[in-house]
Amino acid sequence: MTKAHATSGTGGPATTATEEPGPAPSARPGWRHVSVRHWRGAAAAALVVMAALAPWQLEPFRVFQLTMVLVYLVALIGLNVLVGHSGQISLGHGAFFAVGAYSTAILLDRYDVPYVLTLPSAMAVAFLLGLALGASALRLRGLYLALVTLALAIFCVPLLKRFGSITGGSQGLTLEKPTPPAWTGLAEDQWLYYLALGVTAAMFLTYAGLLRSRVGRALHAIRDNETAAEVMGVRRSFYKTVAFAWSAMYAGAGGCLYTWTIGFVSPDSFAVSLSITMLAGLVVGGLGSRWGPALGALFVMYVPSLSQDVNEAAPGVIFGLLIIAVMFAAPTGLAGLPARLARSVRTRKE
Repeated sequence: MTKAHATSGTGGPATTATEEPGPAPSARPGWRHVSVRHWRGAAAAALVVMAALAPWQLEPFRVFQLTMVLVYLVALIGLNVLVGHSGQISLGHGAFFAVGAYSTAILLDRYDVPYVLTLPSAMAVAFLLGLALGASALRLRGLYLALVTLALAIFCVPLLKRFGSITGGSQGLTLEKPTPPAWTGLAEDQWLYYLALGVTAAMFLTYAGLLRSRVGRALHAIRDNETAAEVMGVRRSFYKTVAFAWSAMYAGAGGCLYTWTIGFVSPDSFAVSLSITMLAGLVVGGLGSRWGPALGALFVMYVPSLSQDVNEAAPGVIFGLLIIAVMFAAPTGLAGLPARLARSVRTRKE
């Protein structure tokens, strides 16, 4: 204990003040001061470890399901760029998914292209088609843009059936899946999972970098207020077209992974319902959220099958009711639910 003596300026008696120094901020328990960034980093590291070990802990069918989650995750990342980050709406994302799947299938079946080259080829084809659609739909927005993209999804299936000499028509195309190299010691389902995981990780990192770049900031400005964005010098037409192209490119990559994983493509696999299910999954996962596509991919993969298990006669009804329930419980999507619950707890304490 230390004592400090002070004399009053009026000549009064001296007063004695007792001071007890508290612990330095650095001496306090560290866990209370761990930043949110550290918690997120730890959660991401744990997620990576779990994803790497999953094929060794699960049976082949479960590994296949997780692979399909990764396939849909790549496609939904692209849809999130368009809808969640640039404010445009698309009901035709399944058409670009089909473009990637069929580009891969045709290259493998007709031209015997190595698997490793089909991924950039499918992405390039989808990117060019998205660029063309984005440039032609610049003057459309809202419901008009939604109708145009919906027409694209409706038109896709008959078009694939029409050119049967190339696409296989209604019968589709059956392909050999990528086989694991002997030195890996992996089973086929494990090899496909790790291929999808590697592509997904690369696409997710590219997506995160895009959001932190000038392009990401421009897309957010356009989404929030197009007029204000143009006043600040953001070229609305350029960035909206780029958003369409990037969205289609990610869908094309997802379609390529789909062909690798399934080993079969047919027009009926890419009906309009696929586009609607993807958009519903993204909304449920969380529009504009970095982790929304991951939660949406889980929703797209598991909820329809679980609905069918509950009632085979009306899986669509159960699927729709689940979407309504989630929207009431989490209007901003499942990705925003933790923050919503935290705010609710703080409000009650106050």
